[in-house]
Amino acid sequence: MIKQILPHGGVLKPLLVDGQGRCSLLELARHLPEVRLTSRETSDLIMLAIGAFSPLEGFMCRKDYISVVKDMHLADGTLWPIPITCSAPKEQADRFALGSDVRLVDDESGELMGILQIEEKFFYDKKLEATHVFRTEDEKHPGVTKLYSQHDALIGGPVKVFSEGPYPTVFPIHYARPAETRATFAQKGWSTVAAFQTRNPIHRSHEYCTKIALEICDGILIHPLVGKLKSDDIPAEVRMKCYEVLLDKYYPKSRVVLKVYPMEMRYGGPREAVLHAIIRQNFGCSHLIIGRDHAGVGSYYGPFDAQRIFDDIPEGELQIKPLNIDWTFWCKACDGMASTKTCPHDAGQRVLISGTKLRDMLASGDMPPQEFSRPEVLQILMDYYKSLNT
Repeated sequence: MIKQILPHGGVLKPLLVDGQGRCSLLELARHLPEVRLTSRETSDLIMLAIGAFSPLEGFMCRKDYISVVKDMHLADGTLWPIPITCSAPKEQADRFALGSDVRLVDDESGELMGILQIEEKFFYDKKLEATHVFRTEDEKHPGVTKLYSQHDALIGGPVKVFSEGPYPTVFPIHYARPAETRATFAQKGWSTVAAFQTRNPIHRSHEYCTKIALEICDGILIHPLVGKLKSDDIPAEVRMKCYEVLLDKYYPKSRVVLKVYPMEMRYGGPREAVLHAIIRQNFGCSHLIIGRDHAGVGSYYGPFDAQRIFDDIPEGELQIKPLNIDWTFWCKACDGMASTKTCPHDAGQRVLISGTKLRDMLASGDMPPQEFSRPEVLQILMDYYKSLNT
């Protein structure tokens, strides 16, 4: 019998409504007051639906919200690093009675997503949340920008969810819920599984990190995020082509699982790294690879802040373990992949390309060196950037 890591809080809590009672709830929802969800709120609702945010049972009420913002824990003491909230305009929130239900509708598609029972409605300090969660009040930070654009009132309470949005259709092979990845790992006989969080194509440095993990774990989950990203990030469909060709040619097929998940990036650095860990624990992973600048953006966080935050988490509050890996690169003198922990040579021997420089090379049709990325991946990216200019 394979021993599998427990979900965060001890049990998976998927909130997707199916089977008996779904039709009557859908009919009820059509007659309820409507709350429009931002793309971030919709993606969070889907994460609640599939149990990826276990043990949460809905959008946070005041005590949980304040405790998470200030202390990185729910009011009951459970580790949780980032608020999961639903906002509404003040004048609309004023009309809602406590204990009443509202229907949740995705603002972009107009799709009915679920029902929220309002346990509480309250105001909140956006700058306080920004300072604690993102470590900055700078409106140029993409996570802070989204936070400041939210409505002024929060409504909290349990949810019942009807839809997973377009993801099961758009990614029919690679979309998976936590219960499904857990079943896959058990079928494969894996008790130790490393997760690799990514929002980018996998270059040689990322490949090196994942193969370090393969040396010490039974298997690896390549787990790209396919919710909304920054406008200059690579679209999900392009990234999927990169992942597929790389795994097909350069990884042992029996030891790798590629699945996607529907969360939206917050670019929250250290705190988001902890959220990524909790999510992967729910998906059944025992380890999460934490490399340089995990979930970071710009220069808002130190390159290894996302590793250090795990040192502050008391023993027993999180079962999944971080797998910390240093800055990796191709070293010409070593004639292979290395890290700052293993390579004695100076920076002049290291093949390092910034994201901006890489985009410029690809856009101009200049093939980056194979030491930076596999040629099959680079060709897919070059074709994509070429298409932007035609």
